[in-house]
Amino acid sequence: MPEPQYVMSGDGFRIATYSWGEESDPTVLVVHGFASSTRDNWVDTGWVRDLQRAGYRVLALDQRGHGASEKPHDRRDYALSAFVGDVESVLDTYLVDTACYVGYSLGARVGWEVAKDLSDRLARVVLGGVPDGVPLNRLDLEQARAFVGFGAPVTDPVTQNYVRLIERVGGNDMRALLEIAEGMRASGAADPDPASSPTQPVLFATGTQDAIIEGSRALAAAYPRGRFVEIPDRHHFNAPGSRVFRQTAITFLGAAD
Repeated sequence: MPEPQYVMSGDGFRIATYSWGEESDPTVLVVHGFASSTRDNWVDTGWVRDLQRAGYRVLALDQRGHGASEKPHDRRDYALSAFVGDVESVLDTYLVDTACYVGYSLGARVGWEVAKDLSDRLARVVLGGVPDGVPLNRLDLEQARAFVGFGAPVTDPVTQNYVRLIERVGGNDMRALLEIAEGMRASGAADPDPASSPTQPVLFATGTQDAIIEGSRALAAAYPRGRFVEIPDRHHFNAPGSRVFRQTAITFLGAAD
């Protein structure tokens, strides 16, 4: 894991970035999910290793509120558009004109918007674990706030899973992550809309045990250049570690159509 190199966001936050491989190789930008990090989502699961073996330069960022990036405690700093802007700032700073994009969960929801806004810069896109309605809408914020504030028990099963995920990844800031959930809701983020979609080929990948799988399948079917793959025997929180997901995505990135 290299030391982070910091990029300034458009609104003045330090975003931790990482790079592997040669600048002359085609670039794949990988963007992690909620309560995760570059290390957790992409390094420890073998993605960075296998992408390099396939001949790619890998560029990654810890999304704001995560990993080694700044973690503001104000929901106004976590609009969906802010996450999209961070991706653009990273591409601009690294002078990347064209790349492929791989995102999971929150990183996939951000990726849908990035692919639309930067259609001339992203050649192919992989979106894992999307859509999820309003991002993080399944998180019971009242229970999560009570847990953070005074240790109240969490009884909602989905929120329990998020809490376990937050506690599993070292360095997470629970307060910042709750502000992300609040900020996403307040900024009006919603399901990806096939009527206003990217133009690139997109691979949608979702675990067979993920509650959102039918939504992902329907989105892929409605998108003219979409392809859908089930990640066998995986749910929303462990799908990034799937070898099937990794290998299918790498094959897709190297396709000519």
